[in-house]
Amino acid sequence: MAKVPLKLDELIDGDALRRDLAALAGAGRPEADARAAALRVLKERRAAAAGKAEALLVADGSGTACAMRLSYVMDEIVRALYGFAAPQAAGPAGGMAVVAVGGYGRGTLAPGSDIDLLFLLAARQTPQDAAIVETILYVLWDMGLKVGHATRTVEECLAQAREDITIRTAVLEARFVCGDEPLCETLLQRFDRELVRTTGPEYVQAKLAERDARHAKAGESRYLVEPNVKDGKGGLRDLHTLFWI
Repeated sequence: MAKVPLKLDELIDGDALRRDLAALAGAGRPEADARAAALRVLKERRAAAAGKAEALLVADGSGTACAMRLSYVMDEIVRALYGFAAPQAAGPAGGMAVVAVGGYGRGTLAPGSDIDLLFLLAARQTPQDAAIVETILYVLWDMGLKVGHATRTVEECLAQAREDITIRTAVLEARFVCGDEPLCETLLQRFDRELVRTTGPEYVQAKLAERDARHAKAGESRYLVEPNVKDGKGGLRDLHTLFWI
């Protein structure tokens, strides 16, 4: 068997990818041509990285490690794409943070899973913000990825998390990827202070009710011939529920 890379940065060279996409963005070609060229580069690098991740999975047999590797690869792709879409805002401050949520936020991305992204804004969305988000989403879709997404300010995130348990869970798993990191930290600190510390019992009750409804639909037995390993009793979603609580 050929030698398999052991380090995450051997899966994909994020620095080189960002340089290559930055060069395409600054080449003076029409926007559609630059986007098409960036798409080709991203598809090639992602396919190569996926091949290496698969080889590592065969070598070590760790599904969790494979999911972490795929999450790392997607992080590098999103960072490079953000720099391509917003070269003037790709530094530490820019009024937008790209935040991973869901399974991607946990840093364990299964093959074929949705890429769940929160575009966090410092203020009300501007036309420039909308253009950046649109470019990122369209390239990811053109790569054949399933993308869940939301664009919100910190205040909007907190307000909606108060009203919606699903959104509250998404913020609970939020992880900074790129852009304005202090903005993301503001959200996480306020979320912890204003919601986590004050709504624990309510949240636990809601998640347990959600679990009961899921079991009623998927089956109450742990010993099915063809179990639903995600939503069934004792399945992955039950483990997630314990983690969230």
